Amino acid sequence: MFKTVGLVARFDKRKATKLVEDLAKCLRAKGLEVCVEDTLAEKMGIQEKSVPLEQMKTDFIITIGGDGTILRTCVSIPKPEPPILAINMGVRGFLTEVEPKQAFTAVDKCLKEEFTLEKCTKLSVTADDIKFPEALNEVLVTADEPAKLLYARIIKDEKAILNCQADGLIIATQTGSTGYSLSAGGPVLDPCVDAFVLTPVCALSVFRSIVFPVDSSLTIEVLRPKRTLVVIDGQHRKIVNSGLTRLTVNRSKHETSFIRFRENFYDRLRSRLIFRGLGGET
Repeated sequence: MFKTVGLVARFDKRKATKLVEDLAKCLRAKGLEVCVEDTLAEKMGIQEKSVPLEQMKTDFIITIGGDGTILRTCVSIPKPEPPILAINMGVRGFLTEVEPKQAFTAVDKCLKEEFTLEKCTKLSVTADDIKFPEALNEVLVTADEPAKLLYARIIKDEKAILNCQADGLIIATQTGSTGYSLSAGGPVLDPCVDAFVLTPVCALSVFRSIVFPVDSSLTIEVLRPKRTLVVIDGQHRKIVNSGLTRLTVNRSKHETSFIRFRENFYDRLRSRLIFRGLGGET
């Protein structure tokens, strides 16, 4: 039974912050302890209990925004992660579950436990003894300057399999296969396919995406340049500065769980992404 709830929202939309205020009152009236992300609470000037995302240990979290708001939340919140109810106030909101007008009905269903959990694989990322946040969508490895080629060796389970030259390399989960990897020409992975996908960004040679079993250990050994940019879910960025960067990606022991009611993966594909306008219902 849910007793505590965290509220996270985009800061730049008044409708989003207003919904935070209304949901906080509703949830408090239902007997829940409400925690609002501290930066959001400060911008709104509200008196709710506020905590940083890094300390938000609640029974579940409600995000109000798009996929960026969800990814920002998942990068920072403590592990193991509580379930997320995602309300769409983004441009696309592929990962979200309900529209704002359904928010209070969705909350009631959550409190009655009338939902299912969609569990999504995450990636654990290390490089030169640096521990990065776990990735729900993807890891991007690229040169630290635009238009500079990345020369890299790809190693699977400690065995070198190929060399490549590209603007960058994306390692995406099933969830992330519908994001940046798809834009770069990668395939969409059905959530039941236990795998992740390596997709080059503007490869110099003929090099297409490769799908690996999710329990593989994949290492990107950067031959040059010396300074490499690593981006996690478009939210966390870090320059790795060494003579030979080795970035290793494995399946994380943690998962992200989304609260779902009835809509499934292919409903979202059809209505919000690649199938829209191609003969299916919209």
